[in-house]
Amino acid sequence: MTIVVTGATGHLGRLAVESLLARGVPADRIVAAGRSVEKIQDLADRGVRVARASYDEPESLRKAFAGADRLLFVSGSEVGRRIQQHANVVAAAVDAGVGRIFYTSAPHADTSDMILAGEHAATERALDASGIPSVFLRNGWYLENYDLRGALEHGLLGAAGDGKISIATRADLAEAAAAAVVADVHDKQAYELGGEAVTLAELAAEVSRQSGQEVTYTNLSQEKYAEFLVGAGLPEQFAAVLADSDRGASAGLLDTGTGDLAKLLGRPATPLADAVRAALA
Repeated sequence: MTIVVTGATGHLGRLAVESLLARGVPADRIVAAGRSVEKIQDLADRGVRVARASYDEPESLRKAFAGADRLLFVSGSEVGRRIQQHANVVAAAVDAGVGRIFYTSAPHADTSDMILAGEHAATERALDASGIPSVFLRNGWYLENYDLRGALEHGLLGAAGDGKISIATRADLAEAAAAAVVADVHDKQAYELGGEAVTLAELAAEVSRQSGQEVTYTNLSQEKYAEFLVGAGLPEQFAAVLADSDRGASAGLLDTGTGDLAKLLGRPATPLADAVRAALA
């Protein structure tokens, strides 16, 4: 069985490749595909097949997918451009005869009204229409989305109110993806993946407990939070998406429960306390 991992030069894809290797998948049966292959030369040195591929270059995708039995399709990072980019991936997978696709989507993508979910929902529909059997790995919010070290100085800011967010480590979500890819059967098409559900005030309290210094959460309006993010240097469009995601969190749209993640991992998700401790170390 040959497994292609897209986005392997990014954080999640790289971790997924490492998890596949840890699960005993032979290195020469893994294709690590991405734009900046120089970042994964060490994987090539360990026998992993490395392929340069860009979501904007269909021919590079077809070459990378040739002979693939399974494809771990890590969603692109360019918000606002992903519908066309992801359509290129799906078309290339069809052309290459990929047997099964595992796509990293967003929580409740098929019902969520968050801006972030729209591109994921469109990709899920494209995968359904492709005829290729597909599994949707609807990843919740990464712990790494939060600058916990910076919070020691500035506190946490957001617009999530008292909404619960199922925060998981990127490593847990990558391991779950690897587990899904190598599984023989699946009892569902979509997995809602997340760790312990907490409010941002509770996250700030945990950072306080771990660090020994007071860290507070300041809740802003969606508009003020977007302004803050722009002031911090984020592009206006991306800031709007993040602020809207906090609005969604306030309505429960980032609360996934822990059952699906634990099921794929074969163990409980990393406890928030342990994840925070590691992030602050």
